[in-house]
Amino acid sequence: MTSLLEQPGYDEEKLQMVAEQLLCREDQAGLLLSLMGQPQQYCYPSIFIYGHQASGKSHVMHVMLKELELPHAIISCVECVSSSLLFELVLFSFFGSEASSLLPRSPSLSDFVRIYRQQCLQAPATQTRYIVMEKAELLRDADANLLPALLRLQELDNVSVILLSEISWDKFRPNTGCFEPLLLHFPDYSKGDLHQILSQDSHPKYSDDFYSSYINILLGVFYTVCRDLRELRHLVRHTHTHTVKETDTHKLWRNIEPHLKKAMQTVYLREVSSVQWEQMQQMEEKEAGALRGLSAHTHVELPYYSKFLLVAAYLASYNPARTDRRFFLKHHGKIKKTNFLKKNEKTSNHLLGPKPFPLDRLLAIFYSVVDSRVAPTASIFSQISSLVTLQLLTQVSHDDQLDAPKYKCAVSLDFICAISRTVNFEIVKYLYDFL
Repeated sequence: MTSLLEQPGYDEEKLQMVAEQLLCREDQAGLLLSLMGQPQQYCYPSIFIYGHQASGKSHVMHVMLKELELPHAIISCVECVSSSLLFELVLFSFFGSEASSLLPRSPSLSDFVRIYRQQCLQAPATQTRYIVMEKAELLRDADANLLPALLRLQELDNVSVILLSEISWDKFRPNTGCFEPLLLHFPDYSKGDLHQILSQDSHPKYSDDFYSSYINILLGVFYTVCRDLRELRHLVRHTHTHTVKETDTHKLWRNIEPHLKKAMQTVYLREVSSVQWEQMQQMEEKEAGALRGLSAHTHVELPYYSKFLLVAAYLASYNPARTDRRFFLKHHGKIKKTNFLKKNEKTSNHLLGPKPFPLDRLLAIFYSVVDSRVAPTASIFSQISSLVTLQLLTQVSHDDQLDAPKYKCAVSLDFICAISRTVNFEIVKYLYDFL
């Protein structure tokens, strides 16, 4: 509401435009605007804004700085891989390319401070300059003196540093100590807030009431597991159907229920893009349900060798170790299944679940099933770590056991069959349970 954004020194029409774009974040925007004060006044030296992902932190700052026409520099700490790039972007945003070109090839913090002070003397600030640091938690890995210097930058000029982070200041605070910023928390959107925001993106073919009911159904399914506005907006756009009449709510639920089940398995992973989602739906219609029953995880895109590593991990988890010679050794002779079936092994390995396997066995099977010769480079080992990060593999040994780590494969049979088809590998022929 406009009343929450009343502040002397700003145009009322601009404040109205800001309020219209900050739906369900009027309270936070009003508090932030009161801290910023009038454009020519000194703002608080540093403000630390924290909250979960997609809670409106960056959106509020972008809208306020742009619509109120305040001098600012928005820096992404993900893109700034070095301090020199950070210094260059700040100087370029405030003083132009000539100022940023004054930096040496590998500038230090003292070089940046010296050039910044010189530019401030030549062009003193008539309004408060704002430096917004997105993903600011990455600054903890930067030089130890960088963050304390940024928080005290107002000693050189009328500038305020605003840090946007997903973690609290207690976990962010450096051990060396620094100037304490002013803390401002952005809470998660409530269910009513999400419903109000998502309802703004109404579909032109449906009435507002019908689209609002559809949003209510989707939030009833996903709100307990996902409150990320971007994820929910992605789901809303790609799960509705165009073939249902507005009055037929039962048919609407039947049509979107399978899509919601698939989306529940891929929420937050974003393994299915918008184009892939539409292609997947068209393929299901053409093939008359040939892919029905496979989860949306079957369409995950992995590097070529990562797929073979996952196939090898599945074989190592569900095949007894003594059968590796039968499956992967060329001159093994004819060995029947009954020859190496133990008396107590009467239950299917798939019913018992995946078993742990050592790293050397995984690599041995991998080099046997992959078509081309692959050198044991660091890239192969990094891809194993990536599979663990994606929770496709599970490390069952302790982190301190570097000599013999053990893993488990955490994917289903349908999943691995779909992955093996993408690399033209018939995994069923190598599974002990299907001999």
